Amino acid sequence: MTPLVAAAVLLAAVTHASWNAIAHRITDKMAGFTLISGGGLLIGLALAPFTAFPAAAARPYLIVSAILHVAYYLLLMRSFQLGDFGQTYPIARGTAPLVVTALAAAFAHEVPGGWAVAGIALSCAGLTGVALWGMRGRPPHRAAIGAALATGVTIAAYTVVDGLGVRASGTALGYIAWLMVLEGLVVPLYAHHRRRGEFLTALRPFAALGLLGAALSVLAYGLVLWAQTRADLAPVSALRESSIIVGAAIGALFFKERFGAPRIAAAALLVAGIGLMLRAG
Repeated sequence: MTPLVAAAVLLAAVTHASWNAIAHRITDKMAGFTLISGGGLLIGLALAPFTAFPAAAARPYLIVSAILHVAYYLLLMRSFQLGDFGQTYPIARGTAPLVVTALAAAFAHEVPGGWAVAGIALSCAGLTGVALWGMRGRPPHRAAIGAALATGVTIAAYTVVDGLGVRASGTALGYIAWLMVLEGLVVPLYAHHRRRGEFLTALRPFAALGLLGAALSVLAYGLVLWAQTRADLAPVSALRESSIIVGAAIGALFFKERFGAPRIAAAALLVAGIGLMLRAG
């Protein structure tokens, strides 16, 4: 992994944590995720005429990824409804890197070397520390934790699917544009079915915030897809999940959740892991 790729993924981590914080801040979760998903659809439609259409080999990956992303949105929405941001977000994101490592070895034939394995392991240790710190001092909400863990599995699945798909597509920008179009339809249609006459009324109070979240979401994942064309999937996934540290900082600043010394130690482990992954590159 080159410094340029690492910088792109770190920027993706910041923007990803930011749009997740926006989604958590919007009190009407269905309205929030409708705006974020529907906004991504609009951005995809705006980008599509100016990009190459993904190659035929990438199209099955696009369809499978769109299905996985819809499942991800629904599970993430559920976890945010049930649990605190500082608890559910780290669990959801921290579950993914090790699963991605296993899936990438099985399906992409990417077996990381010694330095990369050490970097991924250290990063995952830091991410797990943040997740456990988010659960301290309160009884575990099993449904929230279950939804967050399931969210993490879907993240790992679509990460590998999209890594393979974007490499086969011949155009990272075209792939993200059409992915946004395909996945962006389902949540707004579902919300319209559920809310019917109240649909637009429910969206209006959160429109600006939700559309900002959509723009950040597209930028975050576009950067990750670009990085996946230039580096192995597992290190990109582990580095991307540094968004957990950003999320913890956002939780402390905006949701009055304590950051604490254990999260500082976890961040240090994450930084050390990033250094080892860069050495492996």
